[in-house]
Amino acid sequence: MDRNSNAYTFIFAIAMVIVVAVTLSFTATSLNPLQKENVRKEKMQNILSTIGIQTSRDEAEELFNKHVTQQYALDHTGQEKEGINAFQVDLAKELAKPVEEQTFPLYLANYEGQEFYIAPLRGSGLWDAIWGYIALKDDANTVKGVVFDHKGETAGLGAEITTDWFQQRFVDEKIFDEEGNLVGVSVVKGYSGGNNKDDNQVDSISGATITGDGVTAMLSKRLKNYLPFFKKRQEIKVVTR
Repeated sequence: MDRNSNAYTFIFAIAMVIVVAVTLSFTATSLNPLQKENVRKEKMQNILSTIGIQTSRDEAEELFNKHVTQQYALDHTGQEKEGINAFQVDLAKELAKPVEEQTFPLYLANYEGQEFYIAPLRGSGLWDAIWGYIALKDDANTVKGVVFDHKGETAGLGAEITTDWFQQRFVDEKIFDEEGNLVGVSVVKGYSGGNNKDDNQVDSISGATITGDGVTAMLSKRLKNYLPFFKKRQEIKVVTR
């Protein structure tokens, strides 16, 4: 066939498209198990991070198994569901179901002689989904730490929820108000409370009001899913209603 002909060019182009498509498909299929494993270990890293354990991806599973002593898959009444692996629950998919059918994962961790409750979070920012984890001390009221992430928030503005300086603001904040109502922690524009850890508020990110509102709503809504469970825990000394 004449290499200078249109037919040759057309056939060559089709052949190249097929070769590239097959190569990309094979590569994606080959890497899929590795990608899933990386996501699984990153999830362990994030959970551990809320209680102050910073670790590499390679060490994450060992430390997770050491410090996470129990995993609960709860229904909306706070009862544990049988036969469900809490770690494998996809909260994004659960929140699309009627609340009576949803499953809420909760992790009990022990670190440096203290117990912590760690709950996954999911909500909406300015442009897309935001998510993360929050760890509560054994009073189920005081925040030990948080981790936030996002899909499409604006760099330098809403995307700052992933930074240490913002997440540190939540440490030692309370999720119950003085009357015992679960209110979460509000991200407040123009906050003037200084280092007050009992007002259920933190300062917002400048220029990211909507993302901050999304964090506020996410914390309140997701934590209330665990209120029935906390009520059943007799050793918890907070007022819950």
